[in-house]
Amino acid sequence: MAQPYELSLTQAAEAIRSKKLSPVELTESCLARIEELDPKLVAWATRTPELALESARQAEQEIVASGPKSPLHGIPYGAKDIFDTAGIRTAAGSKIWADRVPEQDSAPVAIVKRAGAVLMGKAHTTEFAAGDPAPSKNPWNVEHTAGGSSTGSGVAVASRMVPWAFGSQTVGSVLRPAAYNGVVGFKPTFGRISRLGVIPHAQSFDHVGVLARSVADTAALLSVLAGYDPADPDCVLAPVDDYLSAIRDPKAPRIGLIRGWFFEESDAETRLMTEEVTQKLARAGATVEEVDLGIDFGYGYECHRTMQQTEIGHFHAPMFKDHEDQYGPKVADYIRKGFEYKATDYVTAMNYRREMQERSRASLANVDVLLMPTASGPAPRDLTQTGDTRFQSPWSFTGFPSITIPIGLAGNGLPLGAQFACGPFHEARLLAAAHWAEQTLGVELTPPV
Repeated sequence: MAQPYELSLTQAAEAIRSKKLSPVELTESCLARIEELDPKLVAWATRTPELALESARQAEQEIVASGPKSPLHGIPYGAKDIFDTAGIRTAAGSKIWADRVPEQDSAPVAIVKRAGAVLMGKAHTTEFAAGDPAPSKNPWNVEHTAGGSSTGSGVAVASRMVPWAFGSQTVGSVLRPAAYNGVVGFKPTFGRISRLGVIPHAQSFDHVGVLARSVADTAALLSVLAGYDPADPDCVLAPVDDYLSAIRDPKAPRIGLIRGWFFEESDAETRLMTEEVTQKLARAGATVEEVDLGIDFGYGYECHRTMQQTEIGHFHAPMFKDHEDQYGPKVADYIRKGFEYKATDYVTAMNYRREMQERSRASLANVDVLLMPTASGPAPRDLTQTGDTRFQSPWSFTGFPSITIPIGLAGNGLPLGAQFACGPFHEARLLAAAHWAEQTLGVELTPPV
């Protein structure tokens, strides 16, 4: 019989709903798993076991009295350490903020708290969600990066410490660690989820996302998290679809395969596995056609970096002036570069962003989703970096929703992922296509820890 910690979010929610499992039993199982594995994998910046058990007991009482109030009721999770948590340290991986304790929860944490989720602690992030690596280890091979910047979130979900975790993505910080750790990573359209109280990286591109173990899990999470927050100036007032209904009986999707730059920049094994996955989906009934968006993705990445680094420089300028020596080398380099860009550089990049949005939207007129590799290869054997951010960048830069699902293991035993993207606020379509592909491929990866 499976241990409670092995259950995915939706599996655990069903077990709790049917009274086969209590939130306390699930939380205790996850806490024991964390105690066993975290000394080796270092997923957590701050653990809150007493608070977790208190929340689980409260959830159990509420569920006994009136049943679950959401798919997250009684389910443990982790929050990336840039999500403010009232009374709990939120340091953003920084020496400068090592003792920072917020007074209020960030909006995403507050939403899932009201839904009855059980916070287990704060997962490690790269410094200020930028390039300086977190101490977390890849559960597939501790000599390879676990990705970033949602590093601890990916490790905790993959190693079954928690069923799901919050991440954030400004360039590639949800989908890349998800792919490197062999789990599902999802970021919705820019402005779909409030990010009030989430420490900024670059505000034009910061997305709240989630890491989980199935597409169904992400649909359940989005059903709780999606919505308008007037306190967040970038949150968009747009209809919220029924994401759970969208995945109940998904039809074979129309897929636009992007080869071009993504295949040219991938390693041979990633190209081959992506082709094999595409053929398997086509044999199962998907309509697959190659599409050329007419985008210079390499130049688009440069434009994304120009705007990202300008904005991170703007946010950090007051603090950087007095604490430059306490910043890590990579985030300090981002900030300095941000100071050097001209206004004309920023506007030029912003104009290409608009062009990418228009071309991407046009390419989706005849297909449901776009498909490409999530990353150019498996997690590198290099703990001084967090891997290749280029392939995840286009959908953070344009603000379009994207998701990665695991597709198998490379020859070195490390996971690979396939990335799907869709038009703005068409998350229901994206989740349906990804769920259909997930079911068709039948890939579920468990690291050897």
